[in-house]
Amino acid sequence: MRNIRILLLVLLFGLFIGCSKDSDDSIEKEEKVVDKSANLQGTGDSANDILSNDKFTKLLIEIAYVDGFEPTEEAMESFVLFLKERTFKQDIELKYTKLESPDEENLTLEEIAELETDNRTVYNDGETLAVYIYFSDAPAEGDDEEVGLVTLGAVYRNTSMIIHEVTVRKLAAQRLFVTDADVENSTLNHEFGHLFGLVDLGTTPVNDHEDVVRDENGEPILDEKGNTSGNSHCNVDGCLMLAELQFNGGFTNKSSSLTSKGTNAITSACSLSGNSLLKLLDSKTAKNGLPEPPNLDSECLLDLKNNGGR
Repeated sequence: MRNIRILLLVLLFGLFIGCSKDSDDSIEKEEKVVDKSANLQGTGDSANDILSNDKFTKLLIEIAYVDGFEPTEEAMESFVLFLKERTFKQDIELKYTKLESPDEENLTLEEIAELETDNRTVYNDGETLAVYIYFSDAPAEGDDEEVGLVTLGAVYRNTSMIIHEVTVRKLAAQRLFVTDADVENSTLNHEFGHLFGLVDLGTTPVNDHEDVVRDENGEPILDEKGNTSGNSHCNVDGCLMLAELQFNGGFTNKSSSLTSKGTNAITSACSLSGNSLLKLLDSKTAKNGLPEPPNLDSECLLDLKNNGGR
């Protein structure tokens, strides 16, 4: 009889432990639910959060790259230095994620966003602000190499960016003294400038220095009332955010929304032009003997400081 009681106690104890474990597992699963909404906003919406330490003190950047298309170590070191010089984030971590190729001839923004949904692993958490940068083995849809219209990179959300690494490498190979790292660094810095909210894309300009949307001949495009529209790029010659660096004319919709009204189409705040970037690097090379990434002009720097940056 005594043995039966002991056996019953052991069984009851085991059942209690099992239930407790199931309960703990359920709690753990609930705790693992990630709120992604803060990372799915419009370009520039997190400008102050990136620039200042008011809400987030750490910057975690996921470098997701297709196998064989990892960015150069030199470019990433320069990129981190750029961020530390322009923001108050001194705790910056790079997390590398190697991915398989999607086997696409080219990529639309919608496809890029879908790949992010499938592969992104970092999101805002506590005092850590997370950014996702995808280095692709496919060019952008609409590229025309014959006429020199190629896109190096684009931003399409407040913490999301695409770098067309395959295009970066092809472009760098066209110049003897321009390296992959030179083009990578300039592209990263320019696109991240838009995540900083430049120009008037979440960070309000102290002084007006925004260029206007132009046609293929470089002439300002007027609306039905005869007014021009800003294109979220700088009008100061030599600036990292120069309007001429933008692909095919300019960004016309300043809404922070990711989608056009009535559609599900994701829009880009900027698609960086390959040819114009090469021209800028060429001009830097001619002046200094070695190519170097363009810098932000005094007006852009003033805007960043006014919105919580250095």
